[in-house]
Amino acid sequence: MGAAVKLTQAQKAATILVAMGKPSAGRLLKFFKQEELKSLIEAARLLRTIPQAELEKVVEEFENEFTEGAGLLDSADSMDTILSESLSPEEVNVLLGRKDPPPLGAEEVWAEIEKLEPGRLARLLAQEHPQTVAVILARMAPQAGSKVVRELDRSQRGEVIRRVASMGQVPQAAKAVIEKRIAEILRAEASGKDASAGQARVARLLNELDREDITEVMDDLEKAGSEDVEGIRARLFTFEEVVHLSQKARVALFDGLPAELVTASLRGAPQELAEAVLSALGARSRRMIESELQMEDDGVSAEAIGEARRRIAATAVELAQKGAIELPSAQNAA
Repeated sequence: MGAAVKLTQAQKAATILVAMGKPSAGRLLKFFKQEELKSLIEAARLLRTIPQAELEKVVEEFENEFTEGAGLLDSADSMDTILSESLSPEEVNVLLGRKDPPPLGAEEVWAEIEKLEPGRLARLLAQEHPQTVAVILARMAPQAGSKVVRELDRSQRGEVIRRVASMGQVPQAAKAVIEKRIAEILRAEASGKDASAGQARVARLLNELDREDITEVMDDLEKAGSEDVEGIRARLFTFEEVVHLSQKARVALFDGLPAELVTASLRGAPQELAEAVLSALGARSRRMIESELQMEDDGVSAEAIGEARRRIAATAVELAQKGAIELPSAQNAA
């Protein structure tokens, strides 16, 4: 039998926060002073696996009620995640005593620019001088550069390609200026993660609404002049949009979903939507669900049907965030 884990007060507090999970812990973190947060962060980094028995003692000591679960792993990573989703990058850097990252070297600049999503990079380059864009495209690997060319606005693309075709040796001084500009673009993109996180939060909220309510809220947001409309729209997905997914994406979405969940979601669904879902299932699962749908619904409520559809839509959003599928809204926003 292992020896009891001895925890400091700060480690106990960190243990409780990690056990609570990100939503609840994130709300509590805002009430801590900077000095207290620093102590919590350092304490979390020193934590290792907390046995269940020890966790229960800590929970009892704090006299709070928590859901019973396994011991805690990777407490430092969990605390970092809680902090990053609860505080701004600037606040996190101040708390951790981090300094601004060192400037990227020339090779790092070019490597990082190619990691950006082609459509996003094309939109960033839309504000740049055509010669700058031409030098960037000429320097990028052909496979990556070609994807960006495809995404460029046609009013810009011809002039840029003309300059690429007529380009000679780029002077080192000019190259240094452009590399500096790329580094600025990358820094701006990195700082823009806050906006991206905010868009994701709004999208998660809206994805819990009915389709009509989503449309109404997005109209209000657009009328308010929000710059985040397209970013939010790219993250939205409703069950009805399953018909717009590719067959490959539909198969990935419904693979492994409980049959009862799929059955509930198809109660009262239009024929086109039902066929789009059923076509993504294996023959055996399809026959079983079709048989269930032909029987009485046993009083399945509209709320239960709506909840099933929202769960499937949320699964689609999660898969899209992992890069497993592409949402139709993202295709339209690109």
